[in-house]
Amino acid sequence: MSAMFEDKSLNQNLSLRPMHVADLDAIMQIEPTIYSHPWTRGNFSDSLNCGYNAWVLQDKIQADKSEIIGYALMMLVMDEAHLLNLSISKHRQKQGLGRQLLEHMIYIAKRHKSANMFLEVRASNISAIALYENIGFNEMAIRRGYYPSHYGREDAVLMGLAL
Repeated sequence: MSAMFEDKSLNQNLSLRPMHVADLDAIMQIEPTIYSHPWTRGNFSDSLNCGYNAWVLQDKIQADKSEIIGYALMMLVMDEAHLLNLSISKHRQKQGLGRQLLEHMIYIAKRHKSANMFLEVRASNISAIALYENIGFNEMAIRRGYYPSHYGREDAVLMGLAL
């Protein structure tokens, strides 16, 4: 099942569809190129096995071939959505695709009657924080030492959005 973005102004070659185990090879090519401490294949596999809401963003590069250029995973529990991972491949960043993928995940959360969406983001990830704030997320707290880093641990900014 494939779903197109809500925003009709996007390139018609882009589409969203649910993530499958078969996508993990492509995802594992992207993940270590954009994160200093990437998710493991097991993290993705476990998330899929738990039934988390997982999507891939793909770009049609030929009539019969698409390339995965982004992905997102979200846990839906009761009336809350927790965005676990939202990633765009390095060569496709700064094109508004992260925003479109985030808006799709918000749409999914609303469809599941979530009242709020939460996420953690590295305190050093200024561009992601700016995107989340631009969408309407607010800083709720700082989680000290939440993320591993090359220099020990890094704080996370806990952000929330009322849906």
